[in-house]
Amino acid sequence: MASAAFSVSSPAASAVAARSKAGPRAVPDRHSVPAYLRLVSVLGRGVSQGRSRTGCRVGITRKNFGRVMMALAVDVSRFEGVPMAPPDPILGVSEAFRADKNDLKLNLGVGAYRTEELQPYVLNVVKKAEKLMLEKGDNKEYLPIEGLAAFNKATAELLLGADNPVIKQGLVATIQSLSGTGSLRLAAAFIQRYFPEAKVIISSPTWGNHKNIFNDARVPWSEYRYYDPKTVGLDFEGMIADIEAAPEGSFVLLHGCAHNPTGIDPTPEQWEKIADVIQEKKHMPFFDVAYQGFASGSLDEDAFSVRLFVKRGMEVFVAQSYSKNLGLYSERIGAINVVCSATDVADRVKSQLKRLARPMYSNPPIHGARIVANVVGDPTMFGEWKQEMEEMAGRIKNVRQKLYDSLSAKDQSGKDWSFILRQIGMFSYTGLNKAQSDNMTDKWHVYMTKDGRISLAGLSLAKCDYLADAIIDSFHNLN
Repeated sequence: MASAAFSVSSPAASAVAARSKAGPRAVPDRHSVPAYLRLVSVLGRGVSQGRSRTGCRVGITRKNFGRVMMALAVDVSRFEGVPMAPPDPILGVSEAFRADKNDLKLNLGVGAYRTEELQPYVLNVVKKAEKLMLEKGDNKEYLPIEGLAAFNKATAELLLGADNPVIKQGLVATIQSLSGTGSLRLAAAFIQRYFPEAKVIISSPTWGNHKNIFNDARVPWSEYRYYDPKTVGLDFEGMIADIEAAPEGSFVLLHGCAHNPTGIDPTPEQWEKIADVIQEKKHMPFFDVAYQGFASGSLDEDAFSVRLFVKRGMEVFVAQSYSKNLGLYSERIGAINVVCSATDVADRVKSQLKRLARPMYSNPPIHGARIVANVVGDPTMFGEWKQEMEEMAGRIKNVRQKLYDSLSAKDQSGKDWSFILRQIGMFSYTGLNKAQSDNMTDKWHVYMTKDGRISLAGLSLAKCDYLADAIIDSFHNLN
């Protein structure tokens, strides 16, 4: 009998392949094969590939010797080179919170509204809209690529004002997308395709997912100064200097209101100066509006910055989300709006956004879009929504005041905690560093992001004293 010859691509099988050169006795039987190898004996003609029990192809050549053909297979996954991803810095906080059995624990990591009893809240107006949808017997047919027409009309009018000339003149390209994240991602793909040389500049710090979005879209970015740790406030001079220094035609990512994570917003006068610089440098403003109506309690007040830039005749990108202001976190409902200089430009931009959306997610979900369209389109429900938004924003303001009062009363060092009152929205940037934030979690069971951000939407009045004790201990004993 001729010596068996194996051609094996897997390193794990090389030893057996080498031993085959010694002659017929070198062919291993099933008892002599190591645990990580399998020897398969089959009849018939040979094939070029084998398959292991797990279904992974291993690239092994089989040779036919008479009536017996021998094949060596190795159970090695094709995904061996895929590393474990690190935990999400925000969503990972909730996972750790759920694993903690301490009764005093607080989850101040994820930005989701909670009642005074720290329970999730479904808006009454949302329940009413869903009941109406059920009674009407709405179907579940596919939406067009651009989304629900009634939603797109309502969301653009909510953002810019129903009487805004840019809407009446058809200058706004609006595409329903997958909440704020999906809207940002779609816009990033548009930038990468049609402005490949442009850079996006992002505030330092910013929402943790912004950088991921532009990285995955292969859009280069850099940061502009925003937060001043000395004052726990806005570094306005640094911000302006960095926007001025950015390459002409850069995209400037701005938080429309309730800056995440700092809660620090420019004043109306500062917004005017920011608009001046962006116009002078021929930059493109790109607003992320995730909290309209949820920050101040007023839809119009929270849209001030966007409307200011549009009123100046600037072309603008705006991503919207209804996760916070309508509590539609899991519905993934939002939009990307592009305000253009002419109707034909808006038509072309919209056509290309649709073209990008089609292979990305085909078309958006319908349920959340109908909720928004029904609420905004019905005067009674719209009024009820504004009332509920005011109540939610008011609860967060009350918690913010109570936390400040508790810190001021308990801290005998004389530290000024008033920056907490100057911040706005659901977050507060405490100024705690990573070690201090770790102490908040390890010692006090307060779960938060490592940059010192806490979500006041997850705090109750009853827990403010406890949180104040944790902050004071962490700040002074690990300073």
